[in-house]
Amino acid sequence: MNTTFDYIIIGAGTAGCLLANRLSADPSQHVLLLEAGRKDDYHWIHIPVGYLYCIGNPRTDWLFNTEPEAGLNGRSLRYPRGKTLGGCSSINGMIYMRGQAHNFDQWARLTGDSAWQWDQVLPYFKRHEDHYKGASAAHGAGGEWRVDKQRLRWDVLDAFAQAAQQAGIPATDDFNRGDNEGVGYFEVNQKKGWRWSTAKAFLRPTCYARPNFEVWTSAQVAKLLLENQTDGSQRCSGVRVWVGNQMVTVSASKEVILSAGSIASPQLLQLSGIGPAALLQQHGIEVLHDAPGVGGNLQDHLQIRAVFKVQGVKTLNTQANSLWGKAMIGLEYAFKRSGPMSMAPSQLGAFTRSDASQPYPNIEYHVQPLSLEAFGEPLHSFNAFTASVCNLQPTSRGTVKIRSNNFADAPAIAPNYLSTEADRKVAADSLRLTRAIVAQPALARYQPQECKPGVQYQTDEELARLAGDIATTIFHPVGSTRMGTADDPLAVVDSRLRVHDKVGLIAGLRVVDAGVMPLITSGNTNSPTLMIAEKAAQWIIEDAN
Repeated sequence: MNTTFDYIIIGAGTAGCLLANRLSADPSQHVLLLEAGRKDDYHWIHIPVGYLYCIGNPRTDWLFNTEPEAGLNGRSLRYPRGKTLGGCSSINGMIYMRGQAHNFDQWARLTGDSAWQWDQVLPYFKRHEDHYKGASAAHGAGGEWRVDKQRLRWDVLDAFAQAAQQAGIPATDDFNRGDNEGVGYFEVNQKKGWRWSTAKAFLRPTCYARPNFEVWTSAQVAKLLLENQTDGSQRCSGVRVWVGNQMVTVSASKEVILSAGSIASPQLLQLSGIGPAALLQQHGIEVLHDAPGVGGNLQDHLQIRAVFKVQGVKTLNTQANSLWGKAMIGLEYAFKRSGPMSMAPSQLGAFTRSDASQPYPNIEYHVQPLSLEAFGEPLHSFNAFTASVCNLQPTSRGTVKIRSNNFADAPAIAPNYLSTEADRKVAADSLRLTRAIVAQPALARYQPQECKPGVQYQTDEELARLAGDIATTIFHPVGSTRMGTADDPLAVVDSRLRVHDKVGLIAGLRVVDAGVMPLITSGNTNSPTLMIAEKAAQWIIEDAN
């Protein structure tokens, strides 16, 4: 077993797979990719509807839960994180969404670095993109990351889109040009009806064919190794990793790149002595760097699921509630790679404002031709659709904190949902807007009836409390190792994603994942993470040279 490499990448998820591809392209550089999960050879990873069998499955999911949340009236939520090659891109909703141009302009202001402006990040989105419509001013073609049109449509979703337009939301055929306001079907990361994960896109066959590349699966990093340099600063020289039922020390001559995600990356920094001093001392960990921002600034999108019964139109509820219906669904996918088995969890999207005072679209709808009590529960026996709405720019902030000094113990995840008056107001307003859309003439022929949450809830206070009762995560945690300026005491990395300490930078250590986002993007977060990794790969290569 080789234990010395030029680069060690921790986490074979969305960012890690792209980094592995870019850094190992130079045959003189030896690259190790470490993944705590197993290989992505589980068949349900590759069938789009298989997320139902991957989330909550220890084969592919870390099985995290949040702490009981005051804003959710004491509830704890399941908190899925991918634990396999491809990471969350192997179990997520496959929606291709960049966010809004102003999100990235805000990043540039917060970091003092124009490299994060929209016009500067757009080329990095396009660099790895393979858009089904081909190359254009907004999209790339020929890259590894396939963006496809969905292979299905539903009458009830078409009617919702028409109702949204009647309520003042314009139609759009592209959410990814910098202004995603509008209603339309999502584009998805699929290829010919199969899920297209980052492991498929960036590892095979390319990386696997390179003799200078290794990937270790079932290999969980326990600690980052820091050593003192002659100038008094520190350098990350390698990692200790649990693999093959033994602890192995692996050295990196150039960089260790932490791409374990918004939950595991701050956890590993804290376990390694980089984090809030009081927290580390509480668990008997030597404080190498008192970094109060590590594990703070956690942001997530919280979705409020409104369910409406309908008449005279087919939905997945009744289509999948008989053996004959299930057989027809299976046959359609087997022969055409289309139909419900090719479905992303949400098919139709809409971006709009919760009230007229909002400067940008601040809420996103995920609309589905189905309904259920909770994720993982059986579909309802009646025809219905679900209109889930989330606040795109929540002001609530949470934390990720280690529970012990044992790397095998899950951290405490506290998103702190609905903890601000502003977030509670957006929740109430968005539920009212949902009702206004459903009341439009386009849906009248289907006689929609609100069965969840229920029309009896009307006041701001009632609707905000109701949101706490029924809302769930949409699986977009970011921000827990955020980037910022050198004089920002809560910034964890600089604008080139290098880890700060009090006197400068810890040499040879970067964080490259969704945790570095200072503010959450206005939309699904997988593809912005890929863009971050694309920029980081270029910087890593430039710095080495």
